[in-house]
Amino acid sequence: MSSLSTCIRWLVATWCIFLTLSGTALTSNSTFYNPAIPGFHPDPSCAFVPEWDNTFFCASSSFNAFPGIPLHASKDLQNWKLIGISQAAHLNNPCLCDAGHALNREHQLPRLAETNRSTSGIWAPTLRFHDETFWLVTTLVDDDRPADDASRWDNIIFKSNNPYEASSWSNATHFEFVGYDTEPFWDKDGKTYINGAHAWKVGPWLQQAEANLDTGEVGEWRTIWNGTGGMAPEGPHIYLKDGLYYLLAAEGGTGVGHMVTIARSENVGGPYESNSANPILTNANTTSYFQTVGHADLFQDDSGNWWGVALSTRSGPEWVYFPMGRETVLTAVTWREGEWPQMSPIQGKMSGWPMPPASLDVDDPGHWVMSGEVAADNVEFEAGSALPAHFTHWRYPVESSYTVSPPERSNSLRLMPSKLNLTAHNGNYAGPSGQTFVGRRQQDTLFAYGVTIDFSPTLEEEETGISVFLTQNHHLDLGLVLLPANGTMRALPGYNLTAGNDSEKLDLHLRFRGESYVPVPDEITAPVPEEWIASPIRLEVKAANLTHYSFSAGPANAASRMKTLVYASNNAVSWGFTGVFVGVYCTSNGGFGSTPAYISDWTYIPQGQFRD
Repeated sequence: MSSLSTCIRWLVATWCIFLTLSGTALTSNSTFYNPAIPGFHPDPSCAFVPEWDNTFFCASSSFNAFPGIPLHASKDLQNWKLIGISQAAHLNNPCLCDAGHALNREHQLPRLAETNRSTSGIWAPTLRFHDETFWLVTTLVDDDRPADDASRWDNIIFKSNNPYEASSWSNATHFEFVGYDTEPFWDKDGKTYINGAHAWKVGPWLQQAEANLDTGEVGEWRTIWNGTGGMAPEGPHIYLKDGLYYLLAAEGGTGVGHMVTIARSENVGGPYESNSANPILTNANTTSYFQTVGHADLFQDDSGNWWGVALSTRSGPEWVYFPMGRETVLTAVTWREGEWPQMSPIQGKMSGWPMPPASLDVDDPGHWVMSGEVAADNVEFEAGSALPAHFTHWRYPVESSYTVSPPERSNSLRLMPSKLNLTAHNGNYAGPSGQTFVGRRQQDTLFAYGVTIDFSPTLEEEETGISVFLTQNHHLDLGLVLLPANGTMRALPGYNLTAGNDSEKLDLHLRFRGESYVPVPDEITAPVPEEWIASPIRLEVKAANLTHYSFSAGPANAASRMKTLVYASNNAVSWGFTGVFVGVYCTSNGGFGSTPAYISDWTYIPQGQFRD
């Protein structure tokens, strides 16, 4: 045997021993898919907590949606479950649901009921685990007030000793800061800080102050970095690694110019040196289907590998059709000792570090997202049940407006009408009486959603129906409404108009109408065919392609007789900071009606995800 062959064999054997000792032998990179948590889940913040059975926990923004601040848990970074369901959820539950959220009781944060504008509410929570406690630091923003008005920015702290128990989350502790995107940081010397983004329209600064998280007392705010010059430096997160403090930030605004930048310092208070390779993550100026990538957070797994989460919209660079809004995406991060982190660009199909073994061992009855695929809804509203954890209202609900399986109509959800409809006061405010609406996030590019409705209105403009709801000034609705028989209307395809011109006669009608900043289909009103009246009516909306919804109606007991009334572009609900909910509403449209609607056979069927 030649000396060269012997040398090669020795090198191979040595390398194999090294791989075995380092724990990477026979281990290949993993394949995973984005979005990791689909649907409206922006500004993600995650923590890996070995003390809680090696579990990853993630929180995200909720704006005006309630319950607020959704919490997801995973053992493997592939399968995520909405958690935080109270064991007493079915008894006197203030959010009417199996919570699954850190903000799950009105008295935790009463001011959410008073927000004005759809861009208000809970912005960008940061989730951390420290001293056996989970901490959430975030901001309730009233976006209708001037940027330099301190009352616009209500910065708050929640804490919990058990994220699986909704009632364990504390009431809000408030602290003063003229800004948002706040996060806690515990330094090695025992000091605690809060970092945040100053109101950028006033001054584009990332700032820091010493803080007492239990009392909300903060010290003097000082600027630690101004970013790299991009618009709106925000979303600061500090990490202490290899003796250096790394400051991660978002810049460019949350549109197609969004990006992730980073700086570092020998001291927590700076000065911070910018990475010459910034931005370290962005899809700006690319043709990628995933756009607006930014607002990232970093964390390690049990093997010491680094990962990152960020927000992204599935829109392509045209940024026109993105009804699910800003979603949570996952990426692998390479971060060698003493070097800058490197983040893999966001795509639909990703490759990265070996993931933990696949596991569904999350001890909570919440809603699953498994490898980017969403569990279907087949909700029967059985007696003794609560609304599912992933069901959501717009601001705080009026508890008496929602009854699961009432005595007079078992296996249904009884809705009592709100005086206000979904647009309410000028599309921005709803007041203390709220709006009767409950929905679930659109989490799939293609889906079919439907409910069966039993409704016998007696007063003009009493209405119930289904909505593709983004905000109060962006929604598409198909309803059953009582209107004069001689109104301007058209017949459904295949049916004749009912006879009669009695101006006092009121008949049940189907009505489609939309509200948006872009043109929507004209209002459509059609009498409900007489042969449908005797039984409950089924209303459905489907996303059959990337750009349009179809709205259909028919007798609940005859699926073959469903009629499609209208197609509407999802561009009408592609806007702003949030994402679409599909759900049901009930309103008197400003009148005095009090007729309940009974909702049953709630279904949401995922039919496909587009990732490229």
